[in-house]
Amino acid sequence: MSTVHTRAALPRGLLIAQAWSELGDAVAPLSNAAGRPLARTVKLILDPLVLRPVLNPCFAAGAIGIEHVDALRDRIAQAGPVLAATAAWFLVLKKERRRAAITDGNPQDLYFQRCYELAGEHGHPQPDAGKRAAVVLAEIHGQDGPTMAQLREFVTGNPGELARLLDTAWASPPARLAVPSVRPADFLATCATRPDRGLFKALVTDSAGTRGAAELDRPGAALACGLTDRDRVVRPELGATASKKTLPKPFDRSIVERLLGPLTTSAHRELLADVGTLARQEIDRSARPWQLADEPGRVVMVLGGQASAPLTGGQADGAAARLRLRWEREAYVQRVLRMPSEVPDRVRADVHQVRAAYLRRLWVRVHGREVRRDTVVADEVWDLLDGVLRSVILDQRDRLRSDLERQALGASL
Repeated sequence: MSTVHTRAALPRGLLIAQAWSELGDAVAPLSNAAGRPLARTVKLILDPLVLRPVLNPCFAAGAIGIEHVDALRDRIAQAGPVLAATAAWFLVLKKERRRAAITDGNPQDLYFQRCYELAGEHGHPQPDAGKRAAVVLAEIHGQDGPTMAQLREFVTGNPGELARLLDTAWASPPARLAVPSVRPADFLATCATRPDRGLFKALVTDSAGTRGAAELDRPGAALACGLTDRDRVVRPELGATASKKTLPKPFDRSIVERLLGPLTTSAHRELLADVGTLARQEIDRSARPWQLADEPGRVVMVLGGQASAPLTGGQADGAAARLRLRWEREAYVQRVLRMPSEVPDRVRADVHQVRAAYLRRLWVRVHGREVRRDTVVADEVWDLLDGVLRSVILDQRDRLRSDLERQALGASL
């Protein structure tokens, strides 16, 4: 007869909420209506700046071992004064934002970590806080370059011209290409260790990316790649608004939605073209193979498609084998593959649909580089392919932790 010992643990989310409630009204600007920390408070402040689970793995899991519960609570309690000051600075920055009539970007995304820095350096806001806040806002919003507000104004102010450009771009038939002379698999065989620049150039010259995009015209092909929710790709709308919370899949996005990322997250927005040029280029791009303008980016999509295919089974070598090794050594992936009934449905779906998530993230990365006029070269391909998978894994880990926290919370009630 064997005895199974289960280590006692408490839900991470519940512990954070309890410790947060002890901080009182001083952190209300960082809290939701129920008094719990906002999701962005956890993501942008508590995790990276207070709990730091990378350095403190005992704080990382969805369920915290009973022996670490007090340490987690103490960590948040000790950070109470700086968190209260962070909340106060956030109110100051929002007030200054309104005074300056700034509308671009989400204040929580843009200001939370800067407020934490101000709190650590200056404590609670003093009489000169408004001036300090104005300097911070100037640093964040003062860079030159196009903005989403300017893009919306341009698109809504020129609907006739832009609609005609869309009609013209989407009226052109796809080009017919000769039989390929270079195989993408040849480049993938060594790109992780010895990228062959000549081979990559040959793939670009041979239009391997454009040729690979022809498959997307088949019913369900782009859907299987995670690039659309439709059975067939359709012409995009011009659009007028965009929100990260409701952003559709890449091929389903309006012209305005496609430019949301580059215009709100680019570290060098001053390097971007003016909004008129961006809009016209995006219209043309939307009708091209892979809905990308440049052949190197299209080649990367084909390489990513081939390298990611073995993530869900089949033979793998070269870059594909390296990606699958990274993927399969994740504990949650192993659990889904070996005991699928014992993991949450959403996590199981994540694992089985990893290739679609991978290609969707890869397209976003390549598209962003095109908008910034940052062409991919051979030496960067492996870092791009590998980095996309790491990003997908991190997102899936976060969702798994959230699901496990909810499960643990339900079991504790």
